[in-house]
Amino acid sequence: MTTKPTAIDTPPAGFVPVKIGSAFASHCAAFQARWHEGQLQLGFIVEPHQVNPGGHCHGGMLSLLADVLLSSAAQYQTDIPRQFLPTIGLQLDFMNGAPLGSWVQAEATILQVTKNLVFSTGLLSARGKPVARASGVFRRGPLLPDSDSDHGLQLPGMPPRPPGCP
Repeated sequence: MTTKPTAIDTPPAGFVPVKIGSAFASHCAAFQARWHEGQLQLGFIVEPHQVNPGGHCHGGMLSLLADVLLSSAAQYQTDIPRQFLPTIGLQLDFMNGAPLGSWVQAEATILQVTKNLVFSTGLLSARGKPVARASGVFRRGPLLPDSDSDHGLQLPGMPPRPPGCP
């Protein structure tokens, strides 16, 4: 099915292209990020290869955004070191569709960090409407080596990482 967008959104001011998460995540979407009011915000414009037969962003793509955001936000919104955070549980409640060409934006709140786990929640929205509510639990794994992925992510306004947190 070929779906043509009625309009193509532009990201809000301050968003810049980033490579964040795994190579798989970068392959699936051209993510953009910004630091806004103490939170990492992540988004992308819905492209033709990301839509379902109804012409809206596929739930799998929204799940990828939620997974990358909820775990990455923990790296930048808390003082934990940069470490592998494999997903233990990820739940999404889909509320509205994100049509082809729309800007999908998400932000997360880190609820709890323990010795072994990170608990976070987030909201994904498009064109002023909530698209999905996400909740995730991540296991704190080994420290990550230097890479071109999200290591050293520095966005305008983002505070520097505390000592010992690469």
